[in-house]
Amino acid sequence: MSLISLQNTITIALSVKDRHASADWYKSILGFETLYHADEAGWSEIQTNTPGVTIGMGEHTKPAPGNCVPVFGIGDLDTARQKLEQANVKFDGETDVVDGMVKTATFYDPDGNAMMLAEDLTGTG
Repeated sequence: MSLISLQNTITIALSVKDRHASADWYKSILGFETLYHADEAGWSEIQTNTPGVTIGMGEHTKPAPGNCVPVFGIGDLDTARQKLEQANVKFDGETDVVDGMVKTATFYDPDGNAMMLAEDLTGTG
């Protein structure tokens, strides 16, 4: 038994310079939808493609990028990476492969926040 009972939701909080521009980027690059902009609070939330998982963006003049690395499962990492690179998305080096386990690639949003794509190579996922 746990000390507290958590809901089946996760919000990944990121620092960004312009929440509206960031929300547009996430929509056009990853297909996420804006849930709301709370301009008076300097906060926006977007819905990822995973039920119960949202990204919250706090607006800061000097964001602290790289403080969180959400990992998104992907069926075909190579094709996804190619499409993102064609959209001028920056990656951190080459794709890493652990044979029989996982293939990963880290990329960055316009504010330098790191994210990772992961393709399951175990044949079970």
